[in-house]
Amino acid sequence: MQCEVPIRSVRVQAYTVPTDRPEADGTIAWNSTTLVLVEVEGGGRVGLGYTYASACIAALIRDKLAAVISGKDALAPQASFEAMQRAVRNLGREGLAATAISAVDAALHDLKARLLDLPLVVLLGIRRTSIPIYGSGGFTTYSDRELEQQLGGWVTKDGCTSVKMKIGSEPERDPHRVAVAKRAIGDAALFVDANGACTPRQAIRLADIFSEHDVSWFEEPVSSDDLPGLAMVRQHVPVGMDVAAGEYAYTLDYVRTMLAAGAVDVQQADATRCGGFTGFLGIATLCDAFHVDLSGHCAPALHLAVACAAPRTRHLEWFHDHVRIERMFFDGAPRPREGRIAPDLTAPGNGLVLKRSDAAAYAVSEAA
Repeated sequence: MQCEVPIRSVRVQAYTVPTDRPEADGTIAWNSTTLVLVEVEGGGRVGLGYTYASACIAALIRDKLAAVISGKDALAPQASFEAMQRAVRNLGREGLAATAISAVDAALHDLKARLLDLPLVVLLGIRRTSIPIYGSGGFTTYSDRELEQQLGGWVTKDGCTSVKMKIGSEPERDPHRVAVAKRAIGDAALFVDANGACTPRQAIRLADIFSEHDVSWFEEPVSSDDLPGLAMVRQHVPVGMDVAAGEYAYTLDYVRTMLAAGAVDVQQADATRCGGFTGFLGIATLCDAFHVDLSGHCAPALHLAVACAAPRTRHLEWFHDHVRIERMFFDGAPRPREGRIAPDLTAPGNGLVLKRSDAAAYAVSEAA
């Protein structure tokens, strides 16, 4: 095999998919989700990666990032990662730039695995052959009946032993909604996610109420930017309730600061935001050094391989919107079995194949 395989082309396309019903959490509401897909070609193979972001990053990928990785060795994705980080220095490496780099980095690792005819999880360093998932949705727009059906379905149909619901838009109703959810899931663990909607004192008060319904995970009780506030909540929630945050971490520096502040019991990371698999594995190493578990945020099909390779990975989020889109768009999207998903060890790369004609109906321009 050649010692070097030059990257020949980078293609990018954004797709916007309407939600199946109105959705909201503690701080925002939405009616669609945008997936930005990247395909990197080299050596006659194509690697696939994506992020959930704004269609506007397609232009950044096409005009800025493609130029700095074209011609580079497809077998050395970390070198391309460093080149992309330098390219966005003056733009700011967090936010949209980070999501753009994440999609390209994921595609580069997938391309390398396909060139070597290896499953991506084997290339990354397989530690486990499957990973637990927790069902995630329970939006604040849902009726009690919708909440019961969705959360209960993850337990009875997919075998999930834990599920998560949104809270925070109407705190006065949340104790009732949590009680409804707990009745629907029985002995399964219940997680709540405020998306930063609460003050520290509000979160501590709610945590005491939620503990009566055996809530064992309080995600982003306050803004992830308020590390002292997160640490305060963590110090005061009932024993047995983990505080989690980190889905909006775009850099290793931010995660290091969060861990050093003692802000979380479980660190979250999102490979579609934190720099792809290069960034996710870096965060996993930090978590290992701090003896803190890691949980993958959303995009389960993309995270599957890296979650099975990273140390201290507790579980992946089986997020309703992303599960729906990944099944619509990709052959090879994972299916739960007894509350776990497993990578296909017979397929090269991430095992995903774009259903191009199905996805085309949702294609949008950057301007849209």
